[in-house]
Amino acid sequence: MLKVTFPESVPDEKLKFAVIVARSGSKWVFCKHRERDTYECPGGHREPGEEIEQTARRELWEETGAGKFTLQKIGPYAVDDEGTVTCGMFYFAEIESFGSLPELEIERIELMETLPEAWSYPQIQPYLVDRVLELGI
Repeated sequence: MLKVTFPESVPDEKLKFAVIVARSGSKWVFCKHRERDTYECPGGHREPGEEIEQTARRELWEETGAGKFTLQKIGPYAVDDEGTVTCGMFYFAEIESFGSLPELEIERIELMETLPEAWSYPQIQPYLVDRVLELGI
């Protein structure tokens, strides 16, 4: 079983992912991947030589088409999968405007008043959203 934790800090070289909990106005922003029938927060793998905030900005644009937005770093997260730990940085974004969605892996975005029932990563991403809510962001 996966376990999500929020360590105080993680060495930069161990940050492999950036995930963004996003809102636009009063609605949550979720992505629907072309190959899945579930929803997920924008985010993805860090590319070689990329700063982790660059990863977050790139992934937010690639997966939502976000044009104008503010990005706030929340902090690192760690996912322990029976002793194998993977770390990432997670952010909150307030998206003010959207451009065209790049023709990549995301089929569409959904603006939702409530959280989805069908998550792509149900053992990870709901905990990130809960953390944002706990912090009152």
